[in-house]
Amino acid sequence: MVTQKKPLTILLASPRGFCAGVDRAIQIVERALKRYGRPVYVRHEIVHNRFVVENLEAQGAIFVDELDEVPDDRPVVFSAHGVPKSVPAEAGRRNLLYVDATCPLVSKVHREAERHSESGRTVVLIGHAGHPEVIGTMGQLPDGAVILVEDAAQAETVEVPDPQNLAYATQTTLSVDDTTGIVAVLRRRFPAIQGPKMEDICYATTNRQAAVKAIAGRCDALVVIGAPNSSNSMRLVEVAANYGCAKSRLVQRAADMDWAWLGVARRLGITAGASAPELLVDELIEACRARYDVTVEEVRTTEESVVFKLPRTLVA
Repeated sequence: MVTQKKPLTILLASPRGFCAGVDRAIQIVERALKRYGRPVYVRHEIVHNRFVVENLEAQGAIFVDELDEVPDDRPVVFSAHGVPKSVPAEAGRRNLLYVDATCPLVSKVHREAERHSESGRTVVLIGHAGHPEVIGTMGQLPDGAVILVEDAAQAETVEVPDPQNLAYATQTTLSVDDTTGIVAVLRRRFPAIQGPKMEDICYATTNRQAAVKAIAGRCDALVVIGAPNSSNSMRLVEVAANYGCAKSRLVQRAADMDWAWLGVARRLGITAGASAPELLVDELIEACRARYDVTVEEVRTTEESVVFKLPRTLVA
């Protein structure tokens, strides 16, 4: 007797998955391997996704925590999250061949912070303590030139040396809604504070959050494919919960899916963080097909066409 599969409608959020900065960073490692041969060293995870990291390791990349683990005669790539100025300075001192895969949108935040500092302003950085991007941005300026604020409560109590000479910048992978609230507190407390014309949150983070908002209210459950240390992926889980789908969670790949958790859900939302490849989305949909009679409805909120150029050293 054949058991009939229960129906499951998958609402597939779009845009999802790789952003231009992640795509560029992965290409940089792959091209460096072709140009310089194995191994190529990479300082920190090139992007926050184990599948991507393990795939690059199989091609000959070696991931390390610090430069002192890199031999003098091998190239090193800096991750997409950006690095403090001390890192390329140390690489230069050792005459290491290095390629910087910092996302251009993160580099833009670095330049903004430097510009404000050069104008005598203290920079309030909105972000998560300990995240590599935050460490990299704070490391562009001398100690004490940047004050980190993580949430609205801290924004209400933060003390600054001169309220008349103040600017803010943000990590690129934050919750759009949370950041808007934090900026509102800072502007109320420090009317003279300067900031970017548009928030520093990157287009991909903004677009992926908007796509989740569009489907969350229609879903019984929602899964974000991504890594637990991926800020943009974790924010998608929060956005789903805040916009009508309390049953939302992060899953690294199909093998990690808790089918009992899904329970009697009839409409499942699926998206992927900016460092998760589409292959993992396909994998999860196929795992659903093995258990359910699946209908897929893609919900697209915007088109993306952003492409970032590769470093000249790897193009020729």
